[in-house]
Amino acid sequence: MHDSFDEEAPDDGAEEGELRPSRSQRRRDALDVLHIAEMLADLSEAELARVPLDEDLRDEVRRTRGTPSHIARKRQCQFLAKQLRKLDEDSLDPIRRVLAQDKAEAHRSAAALHRLEAWRERLLDEGDEALTAFIAEHPAADRQHLRQLIRNALAERRAGKPPHAQRELFRCLREAQAAVIRDS
Repeated sequence: MHDSFDEEAPDDGAEEGELRPSRSQRRRDALDVLHIAEMLADLSEAELARVPLDEDLRDEVRRTRGTPSHIARKRQCQFLAKQLRKLDEDSLDPIRRVLAQDKAEAHRSAAALHRLEAWRERLLDEGDEALTAFIAEHPAADRQHLRQLIRNALAERRAGKPPHAQRELFRCLREAQAAVIRDS
């Protein structure tokens, strides 16, 4: 009969006194890398060019992106994640930083669009008061052109027509916002 305490423990690659990550932690890490792979697969070619990847991984991302079937794409993402897990943590950090910057930029861009939509609605609902406030913040904006677009948009709304003037008003607001950003 063998006493299990007498046998030498198998070498699992961990040094004595060093704890291995728990199974749950390894799973969280693997899911994090899978999420990175999915984010990479969703990038445009221009966005992908900014990510520090070697050419083999870049080709794998393109292959994943080019897979049309949902199930096949999921499998490709998993394979891409497997390739990414072969990288050390120091190689993954720059990729995470670029993806985080892209995500932050997308949030800022979406917030700016929401602010412009809110201005458009405010201009349509409140009229001259809102226009005066908008001109105060955006001095380069053409007051008469905005007033005409507001009138046209309100007429479209009352008539139940498609929102062409509302879209034009939004474009004009976006140009005024861009002028403020350029001037600052």
